Amino acid sequence: MNQEFVRPDVRAFLDDLNGRDGPRTHEVDPPTARTMSQRLRQFADVESPPIATREDLVITLHDGRTIPARFYDARSQRDDGPLVVFFHGGGFVIGDLDIYDAAAAQIAIGLDLPLLSIDYRLAPEHRWPAAPDDCEEAARWVAEQGVLFGRRFDSLAIAGDSAGGTLTIVTAMALRNHPAALPVIAIWPLYPAVDLRKRYPSTERLGEGYMLSLDTLRWFNEHYGPDFQHWRASPRLGDQRGMPPALVVTATLDPLLDQGRAYAMACIEAGVPVVYREAKGNIHGWLTLRRAIPSSEEDLRGCLAAFKVMIEEYRP
Repeated sequence: MNQEFVRPDVRAFLDDLNGRDGPRTHEVDPPTARTMSQRLRQFADVESPPIATREDLVITLHDGRTIPARFYDARSQRDDGPLVVFFHGGGFVIGDLDIYDAAAAQIAIGLDLPLLSIDYRLAPEHRWPAAPDDCEEAARWVAEQGVLFGRRFDSLAIAGDSAGGTLTIVTAMALRNHPAALPVIAIWPLYPAVDLRKRYPSTERLGEGYMLSLDTLRWFNEHYGPDFQHWRASPRLGDQRGMPPALVVTATLDPLLDQGRAYAMACIEAGVPVVYREAKGNIHGWLTLRRAIPSSEEDLRGCLAAFKVMIEEYRP
């Protein structure tokens, strides 16, 4: 490891994780990696908080295909307002509604807004562009509905972490290019991958020892199989003009740090309102590691406060 600033609880978690026997993600097949991710959640993430409404549903698309989703609301009823659409992380290969249940519920509670978590198709069973297809279609579907479980919506805010952060940007770009029935008023990409063409300095500097390794990043890309030159895989390559206001969040021990910084700069250069935050001394994936890394709760609170202000400022 390099001599980076590491929080004490992050150091303890990394020492424990790096000292464990057994294969790493890139050394197993995707089903095994998914099982390993579920086990990690059991000891590393917090319990799902109680919430007034938690309902599973199935989104049925025009071609008859279905996408599972889960709806959250801290209130049993509310006035018209924004809906948060959330895309989970996992390198486009792992992750699901259950692994992100605690995070999704806490975001809904912290923002005091209804939230819909989308369970998009995963690679390698469904390679690129299946994930961006599902996320775009799910966002368009809920915009067309305009109402779920008695709540009526006037706008969308899109959020997601890691692969879900990438999908947040890609979906917002698609809905900017061809608007949905409701406007997207703000986005929150959390430690996203935005440029798959090259290695940034942080990828080399932080590519070993900080949980998300260079080998694992390669493993994800090999299974996902994207066109690295296409904006739906590398959204940093696309034109950011006209995009919704963005809360861009990174972690200073994340190999993807420089990609998040580059995306924030691209938005600024395109005239997009941006709030940029770095979780100093924290690692990629902290959103679902809040039991193992308790200081991540402060990171989440700061993000929620910033995103709440952004939504209030730009809502219809």
